[in-house]
Parts: sequence; structure tokens; C-alpha cells
Amino acid sequence: QAAEHTLYNQYEEKIRPCIDLVDSLRALGIEKDLALPAIAVIGDQSSGKSSVLEALSGIALPRGNGIVTRCPLELKLKRTPATQAWKGKICYHKISIELQNASEVEKAITEAQNVVAGTRDAISEELISLEISSPDVPDLTLIDLPGIARVAVGSQPKDIGEQIKMLLKKTIGCKETLNLVVVPCNVDIATTEALKMAQEVDPSGERTLGILTKPDLVDRGTEQSIINIIRNLVIPLKKGYMIVKCRGQQDIDNKLSLATAIQQERKFFETHKHFSVLMEEGRATIPNLAEKLTNELVRHIIKTLPTLENQIREVLQKTLQDLQKYTRSTPRTESDKLIFLTDLIKFFNHDIAQTMRGEEQVFGNDVRLFTKMRREFQTWEVILLESAKKVRKNVPSKVWKYEDQYRGREFPGFTNYRTFEDIIKEQIIELEEPAIVILNNVMGLVEEKFMELTKKHFANFHNLNRAAKVR
Repeated sequence: QAAEHTLYNQYEEKIRPCIDLVDSLRALGIEKDLALPAIAVIGDQSSGKSSVLEALSGIALPRGNGIVTRCPLELKLKRTPATQAWKGKICYHKISIELQNASEVEKAITEAQNVVAGTRDAISEELISLEISSPDVPDLTLIDLPGIARVAVGSQPKDIGEQIKMLLKKTIGCKETLNLVVVPCNVDIATTEALKMAQEVDPSGERTLGILTKPDLVDRGTEQSIINIIRNLVIPLKKGYMIVKCRGQQDIDNKLSLATAIQQERKFFETHKHFSVLMEEGRATIPNLAEKLTNELVRHIIKTLPTLENQIREVLQKTLQDLQKYTRSTPRTESDKLIFLTDLIKFFNHDIAQTMRGEEQVFGNDVRLFTKMRREFQTWEVILLESAKKVRKNVPSKVWKYEDQYRGREFPGFTNYRTFEDIIKEQIIELEEPAIVILNNVMGLVEEKFMELTKKHFANFHNLNRAAKVR
């Protein structure tokens, strides 16, 4: 119990804040503008995708033949202390429904899909969000996507396969998304559509994790090939593979509980002649998968947060600039117009003065004008040092040449001033061209900043904008 308590505290301190942060950003609607870190679950139809999600969440999801998941389903799992009761909430179309127990979930998801995608077999890009708080779930947020279909059945649109692929690519194509590819053990992994799609959007396999399901259906004699896949020897993925055994249709018909199914899964791998080695390596069972996914998601969130912060700053800066255009309406009377014009120029001059002092506001990856200019002068410093080196090497020999050819009344070692001046002029002329280049570059930077500020303050006043640019 003490060990379990320590583990729970570790989750609360390190893992929960990361996942909560991303969930709160998603709840604010930031995903409309920016992609957030997430785990998307994809698989061909009947790959065992729903069974994996059921086993991870401890809740029964809609099942059946054909396309059962018709909208992206965001599954927010929150681990709570053992003393707290199960809690659930489903949100879609600005509707929020509290769920009292796990048995209500399946019906609630089906109803939500009927509202969002219609009662026929169509699909929709709109997200349904399901939040589960329970002592029996891992700290995890997953997005379940429709299974990949090849042909339209019954009342489905003729291009249903293409619609699903476009929806999937839109989600799994984001660099912020970790892709969980579910593949049954009894099919050739190289031919599965889900893995092909994941490889298209993530050729290096950086963001993809493979999950093999239905190990009990493996043909005898092919067990070693499955072990090779799990050990990353067939189609390598940076995040590797896991193998799980979830409840089958027979188990569900026999009302086998998820807890019993997890016990049976553990027993299956521990006693399996070939797969027990995968259990020892920590590559098998749902509990091991839950732990790996949680750690992967947190690592991914921490890695992508700096980029996300920069993106937010950039969008905020642009929005603030857009807002500035609409702060005041143009006044009607001559005296008010004069005050308005004076204010416009005053704010513009204030920004120019801030820039000249190297104190202007910058956002995202942008840098101050002084920093840009300093970079130019650093290249000038390199040119000067090279020139100095050349002078040290060439000038003494030139002095002796002049002394030998042209020395008049001067003492030995004293160079005629005009001779000295000629030698120095030669060196300075060599510096003229790079100096002009640096000067033009710096002038260009100053002009660019000036134009940027002119646009920021006078974008809505074309005559003023043009007059300022001409000046």
C-alpha cells in the first residue's frame, strides 16, 4: 500500500499536471489555432482497436460490424485515489452530460455520434469528448479515430474510405500527435493500411508506436515472426511495439469483466511457450502498455511545450496588432481630428524611440533591431581582423621598398609622411567595398523596422502611411 501511495503521489506531482495543462488548453479551444500534443489511435476495421481502448479505460465502448467510431472520440482518463467513486462526463455540440456509472457510456457515445454525424453511417470531423475519473484508469488522454474502411456498405457514402483517410491524415499528420497503430497478429503487418498511413506521415517512425492484438489467433509456427516484430526487427519504429490480449466477442457475450480479462491476459503471456519472454521484457499486457503510453505522452508534452509557447506568443502578437487597428474610430470635427492625428504620430514616435534605445517589445522568435545590427557588425569585425593580419604581413615589406627606392633627406627607419599615407590609403581602399555592404545591410534593417512600425500604426490611414514612408 505504501508503494502504491508513493506511486500515486509521483503521478500527481509529475504526470497529472502535464496532462491537465494540455487538456485545459484543449478545453479553451486552442486546438482551433494550434495543434496540441495527443495520442491518436488508428487501425483497420476489426483490428481490436476498441478492445484496447476498453481495456485501458475500463469502460465498454460501442462495438459491432462496420464503422462503429464515426467521430473522433477524445478519451480523457484521470486516475483518482482509491476512496473516490467513478465519475464520467461527455461533451459535444456545447452539450455536457454527467454520467453516473460506466454502464451508461456506450449508450451516451452512440447518442452523441447520432447527433454529431447523423443517424446514417456517415462520419464527422467534430470531436466528442469523454472524461472518466476513476482509481482504475491510467492518467492518459487518447483520441480514438474511425477504423479504416475500404468499401462502402449499405447506406454509407460511396467515398467513405477516402473520407476516413482524409480525417485520419489530418489528425495523425500533426507533428504534435503520437500515433498508436493497432494491428492484429493474424495479418501480415506490412500490408495493413493503418501502418502504411502512419509511415506516410511519419517516415522516420519517431511518433509511432505499434500495438499487436489477438495473440491467441497466431498460426502455429509463426510465433517467432511476431516476436521479431515486437523486438523492432521487421518494420522498425523509434517507440517500438507492444503486444496485448483483450476481451474477444465470446468473452463479452459471457460477461467477462475487464478486471478478470486483465488477470487472464497476464496468465496467457506468463504461461505461453513463445510469448512469455515478451512478458519478461515488459513488452506485453495492458498494464505495461498503460504505463508506457503515460510516460510517452508526458515526455512528448514536455518536448513540445517550448514550441507551443512560441506559437502562442506569435499568434498573440498578431492578434494584438490586429486589435490595435480597431481601438478608436476616426473623429468627425476638425479639432478632434487634429488631436487624433497627434496621438497617432505620438504613439508611432514612442515606438521609434523605444527601438532606438533597444527597448522595443518582441514576441516569439523575433529579435530586437540592435541584435540584428550587432550580427552585421560581427561580420565587419571579422573583415577588420583579416585586414589587420594582412597589414601586419604586407606593410613592412612595402616600407622597406619605399625606403630603398624613394628615401630622400629622412634618417634610416623614418618614412616620409606622404609615403606612409599612400601605403595606408591602399589598405583603406580595400576596406571600402565591404564597409559599404555592411552600411547598406544596416540601413536595410533600420528601414525594414521603420516600415514595420509604419504599417503597425498607420495601416488604416493610407495617406499617413505613404507620407511616413516617403519621409
